[in-house]
Amino acid sequence: MSEAAADVSPKPELLARLAAIGTPTLSSQLIKHGLRSSYLVGAHRLVGQDAICGPAFTLRFVPGREDKATPASYGWPGALPAAIDAVSAGSVVVIDARGHQGAGTVGDIFAERLRLKQVKGIVSDGVVRDLPGLRQVGLPIWAGGTASPPSIGGLSFAGWGEPIGCGGVAIWPGDLIVADEDGVLVVPLGLAEEIAAGGEKQNRFEAWVQKRVAGGAALVGLYPADAATLAAFETSEAARAAALDPGAPDPSLSPSTGLSSSTGLSSSTGLSSNPS
Repeated sequence: MSEAAADVSPKPELLARLAAIGTPTLSSQLIKHGLRSSYLVGAHRLVGQDAICGPAFTLRFVPGREDKATPASYGWPGALPAAIDAVSAGSVVVIDARGHQGAGTVGDIFAERLRLKQVKGIVSDGVVRDLPGLRQVGLPIWAGGTASPPSIGGLSFAGWGEPIGCGGVAIWPGDLIVADEDGVLVVPLGLAEEIAAGGEKQNRFEAWVQKRVAGGAALVGLYPADAATLAAFETSEAARAAALDPGAPDPSLSPSTGLSSSTGLSSSTGLSSNPS
């Protein structure tokens, strides 16, 4: 196991904020921070309804080899059952299955063990098996689909707690995984607070825009926003802040408003100028 697999315990409040923001908004924020490779291609929600966020606990598979991918291999030291037993509560199990579509890396028994260990969910770029049983267990799962054969039908388990590639994205143990009905994203822990703050403000901005669109406003100048729109939104933000904390200074009186004269907001505002 890699030293990088040391337990990481981000604040529960931060995890809840990221899960509530939504992966579309978080994706825009990550792009604003220069991180374009954060969306796991091919991992779709199969089980569960709620959004989740937690630190990654990584599992790694390699192509199956006949002398290694055997029924007896499940009992070897360091095999997949040992990895399942080692998973930390509150984590999201992320499986590098090399995108293999013909062998399920997790079934209902392993999922039940993970549920009892209070894991938040499973993410894989491969497939799972025992779908009726997985639905009964109820642990949230994002994967590429289902297959009947077990993992040894095409893969060999190689280890856990190490950097992996899943869905075309590099993932280190402890990276934050956010998953919802739109998909799965990786958020580096060191950027998580900044991403969350920017995402919350972006959601407020888009809700503000949505009301105006619903009222018949044209998109040009509104979304993407021009300087007048940005100023109007910042005025609404100042009013919101004053309502929450009447004793706070009026941000509109600050020499720097954080506004951009282009079609979006400056990076200091945390808002994306990318329409959606």
